Amino acid sequence: MFDSVITSEQLFQALRETVVMVGVSLFFGALLGIPVGIILVITRPGGVLENRFVYAVLNPVINIIRSLPFIILLVAIIPFTRLLVHTSIGTSAAIVPLVVYVAPYIARLVENSLLEVSPGIMEAAEAMGATTFQVIWHFLLPEAFGSLILTMTTATIGLIGATAMAGTVGGGGIGDLAISYGYQRFDTFVMIVTVAILIIFVQGIQSAGNRLARKARRD
Repeated sequence: MFDSVITSEQLFQALRETVVMVGVSLFFGALLGIPVGIILVITRPGGVLENRFVYAVLNPVINIIRSLPFIILLVAIIPFTRLLVHTSIGTSAAIVPLVVYVAPYIARLVENSLLEVSPGIMEAAEAMGATTFQVIWHFLLPEAFGSLILTMTTATIGLIGATAMAGTVGGGGIGDLAISYGYQRFDTFVMIVTVAILIIFVQGIQSAGNRLARKARRD
């Protein structure tokens, strides 16, 4: 059961690839998703900068991308991936569909977090003559900060699961190790180790996110 052909170097390399994929994808996904989530909130009917056209375009686009399972999205945008990184295999290639996957996911989560802010706070901000930027920066985001931390925690955990699926098409990381050795070569030890690592990652990130969110809400 514990007889395995993988080396510690292969395991650590897979860990590094997973951390790189999650970190880079989360950074660019947040860079795209957070502004889009804010735009959805302020342009929706009744928003502080209501714009039915912008909302009517963004909302269905996000729904369409989110309706695709990641494994299908991964394959569907291979031409786009090749255009950007000149390959469809490996860690760098996996980052492209991961960003496309997580950006609308983050946008929707951010939208939900911001919609939890009491309308009274928004009305008070407008009554004080705050500009749209001031309403967003000084009222909307600070009030939703704790919820936004949990939003990013959820997005990070979702990314970890997606990186594991990226291994099915040679995306590298823990998922690739589990598929190539644990499944295809019936290496039970590799499968147990990869599952344990993913559980530790998810539990650690969720616990850290919960602590930060509680601290932000108390402050």
